[in-house]
Amino acid sequence: MNRLELGGCDVLNPYGGKTYSVSLQPDEVDGFVFWTKNIGPFLHPLREIHRRGLPFVIQYTINGYPAALERSVPDAEQSVKLLKQLSNCYGARAMVWRYDPIIISDLTPPDWHVARFSRLATALRGATDEVVVSFAQIYRKTRRNLDAAARQQGFVWTDPGSGEKEALVLRLAGIAADNGMRLTICSQPSLLVNGMAAAKCIDSDRLSDVANRLISAKSKGNRPGCLCSESRDIGAYDSCPMGCAYCYAVRNRDFALKNHGTHDPEGANLSGA
Repeated sequence: MNRLELGGCDVLNPYGGKTYSVSLQPDEVDGFVFWTKNIGPFLHPLREIHRRGLPFVIQYTINGYPAALERSVPDAEQSVKLLKQLSNCYGARAMVWRYDPIIISDLTPPDWHVARFSRLATALRGATDEVVVSFAQIYRKTRRNLDAAARQQGFVWTDPGSGEKEALVLRLAGIAADNGMRLTICSQPSLLVNGMAAAKCIDSDRLSDVANRLISAKSKGNRPGCLCSESRDIGAYDSCPMGCAYCYAVRNRDFALKNHGTHDPEGANLSGA
């Protein structure tokens, strides 16, 4: 909110280390897409952003995983209440539920996901029209973090084959449809079977509906299977202290805690690195 007030922020490019500036001037911002697992502290800023006439869409991740996988994520039931509250305030088109990444383990086998997804989808019926899913992308640091958590917490995880993934996605898609939602798949084109649709997480069409005006943006520079509209990311790696075992955006929780602790809310960026 400080950066919005001052009209711009700085972002560290994670691939080259250089810092670039992003304007947040009203005439240069079409709208915002916010990703979160913990919207509670952001309720007041959302009211102010809405008051300023800036449209937004919230990508709200609610998995309800065991603490061994998500050590400090808010309770799923509370998150469901908040998503429904926000839907009532800003409309269902402003809300997208994310059930991702899907982790297959002895704590969370496929049948566990079906039961959990069904419970959440039923609770969220009418509050959103889309749920985005994906399976965990097993990058090197993802594997390292998952392996470390598995040793400490005593569970076993696996990256299932495409057949098992497709079977689970089809079951989840049926549950989503029964609850008035379209299931889309984020950046995993191999799972687009039986008419499945690819996710467009940064969606200019959805943002246009929220804004009640046309917001035109092309797709540009996306990875395979990604349909997102062109955007500027103002987030930062190694800045979240939640400690999710599967996180690809944090090297380790201690480093993220250090960055979080040294963050200056008056500063131009999020990264303490």
